[in-house]
Amino acid sequence: MWQLSSPVRHYPWGSRTVIPQLLGLPSPADQPYAELWMGAHPDAPSVLSDGRTLTEAIAADPAGLLGPTVRERFGDRLPFLMKVLAADKPLSLQAHPTTQQAETGFAAEEAAGIPHDDPTRTFKDPFHKPEILLAITPVEALCGFRPVEESLHCLAKLQLPELMPTIAALARGGLRAAIPQLLALSKRRRESLVRAVAARAASFVAAHDPEFINTYRWAATLAGTYPGDPGVVISLMCNHLRIAPGEAVFLPAGNLHAYLCGAGIEVMASSDNVLRGGLTSKHVDLAALIEVLDFTDGRVPVIHPVLGPGGLRYPTPVEDFDLTRVQVDVDPGVLTTAGPQVVLCAEGDAVLTGTDGDLTVRQGESVFVPAGQAVTARGPAVLYRATTALR
Repeated sequence: MWQLSSPVRHYPWGSRTVIPQLLGLPSPADQPYAELWMGAHPDAPSVLSDGRTLTEAIAADPAGLLGPTVRERFGDRLPFLMKVLAADKPLSLQAHPTTQQAETGFAAEEAAGIPHDDPTRTFKDPFHKPEILLAITPVEALCGFRPVEESLHCLAKLQLPELMPTIAALARGGLRAAIPQLLALSKRRRESLVRAVAARAASFVAAHDPEFINTYRWAATLAGTYPGDPGVVISLMCNHLRIAPGEAVFLPAGNLHAYLCGAGIEVMASSDNVLRGGLTSKHVDLAALIEVLDFTDGRVPVIHPVLGPGGLRYPTPVEDFDLTRVQVDVDPGVLTTAGPQVVLCAEGDAVLTGTDGDLTVRQGESVFVPAGQAVTARGPAVLYRATTALR
């Protein structure tokens, strides 16, 4: 077992309190702490106590660290990445590709010679990026498209002439017609539309009209941060989720989403493929986004845990990752699994016992456990364990 020193990403939307408090740092911090990455992603890998990155350690001994099943399915790479995500401000509206879309897009950009750090680069790697977010504070998010009939009502209720083309496109051709129509608007028309939507939405909020009040409140808020951004209007057509601590949401390929506020444990396939659709100053590849988006409408279910080996497991329909919340007391609990593990201590102190002895893990610290190693844990502590879903 190796204790990990993991990097923090200081994006502008991050919280100045959640991750610093987890890490035992002064809070509030002097800069936003947006994400804590635990894994072997080449952009920001965790570092072992001997100075090597986890990426380098896996490359040196893939058989011993990953195990035969993971290597056969995913190659010589850790297929998942674990994060603590803490947002004080909204993230961009975004979607992620399927494996086939990622492979095709990555190969095309490689052939075109687009540098990986080019801001117009869309596909950073050939991998898909499904993800799960388990809330550790209340989380609000936009997640997938709400039923079309509900979106039509939400838009029509604003009674804005500027929205009529979007309403007509949605009624005639569904989301596949309405979303590209919005994204293709000229800068002048976007700015006029977003101003009108924000003002009318704010008026409904001020009047305490309960119907769509959270949707309208966020639209007005987002317009203040991103004036003229079509994502403000798109947000009216998205499901607005409130995720309580202990609940989770799974985001498959093609799902248009944006975390608005809150903190959680995020586990995903190890990829950095993000196609943005709004609420951002970064590059938007309209053609690639439309190709990737899933325009299916309907509710997005909140995931509740099931009792699994070692603790409360959050099931997802992918093999790349598996997430379990483990609460241990002074009696040892078993963490043994066939695949490699990343274990984060979120509360208390834990002592992990493996084949190479004991390792004390304090709040905010994480550990990498190679595949197949017999491990027990005693606390009191709350742990989050990421591994693969291969059986």
